Amino acid sequence: MSNGTMTTELDAALEKHRTELTGYCYRMLGSSFEAEDAVQDTLVRAWRSYDKFEGRSSLRSWLYRIATNVCLDMLTAGNKRARPMDLTDSTPLAQAALSPRPDHTWLEPMPDARVLPSTADPAEAAVAKESVRLAFMAALQQLPPKQRAVLILREVLAWKASEVAELLGTTVASVNSALQRARATLAEREERGDAGAVSDPLDEEQRKLLDRYVAAFEGYDMTALTALLHEDAVMTMPPFDLWLAGPADITGFMTTLGAACANSRLLPVNANGLPGFAHYKPDPEAGGYAPWAVQVLEISDGRITGFHCFLDTKRWFPLFDLPLRLEAEPDEVQEDV
Repeated sequence: MSNGTMTTELDAALEKHRTELTGYCYRMLGSSFEAEDAVQDTLVRAWRSYDKFEGRSSLRSWLYRIATNVCLDMLTAGNKRARPMDLTDSTPLAQAALSPRPDHTWLEPMPDARVLPSTADPAEAAVAKESVRLAFMAALQQLPPKQRAVLILREVLAWKASEVAELLGTTVASVNSALQRARATLAEREERGDAGAVSDPLDEEQRKLLDRYVAAFEGYDMTALTALLHEDAVMTMPPFDLWLAGPADITGFMTTLGAACANSRLLPVNANGLPGFAHYKPDPEAGGYAPWAVQVLEISDGRITGFHCFLDTKRWFPLFDLPLRLEAEPDEVQEDV
């Protein structure tokens, strides 16, 4: 076999693991872009040191060991990515102010296709989706890095304690202890109500809810939108640390500081195992619609409980393979004439 053929086969063998490794690094780091950088670093390191790979473990296990070390190195700075409600109290609408924080503060959204490998097992797919949802991701970020790795490997990826111990170079007892502490931290957040709502795989009722949401949002019908929001619904808008609680403050914000979003367009996206939309608002200068946010929705008991708007469109829209503008429909142009 020629060197060129071996190189091509190795590239293909490594590339096969990219999506699941991206999912792992994303859960570890809480950042879409840092996760993709970590995976690229992992694959480059594996390619360069493949001649030292002795085959005592599977290629997959070896790649996870490299990826874990890359992530732990990146986490030594101690930064914990968060959602606005992890950092501040909710703001009454009367005091609402848009104060941005640096990019590295925030838990970032991620397209499903980049982190959820295709699987024929519905239970496996459900666990994978649940483990990238925003509330679970935010809880993960509160764990010390090694506990985070243990929890993901054991609970999400279903590795044996002995396999995790070998990967981390520690003992089974140490792995089990770390898992117990991690579970206790997550359980405490759930008791405090920090776990957030998790939507089931979309059923007919949920699809209808989303259809009604699109109609209400695009029509900027606050009465209709209020009927869709849970009484405890929250709205966040990273990079701003402001977050709002309850339908009255959410719709009040949309008709005051957010009034320019009237007559917007929404395109469906899949983000973090949840339904979402690319939000384009009218562009009065150039015509058509300009990108404004990637929205990620949390649903529970037939209502919207979380309405999360990620506003850095120059980063998010290319990540989700979304167009950077929408043209006006012919009938809209005619109406403006």
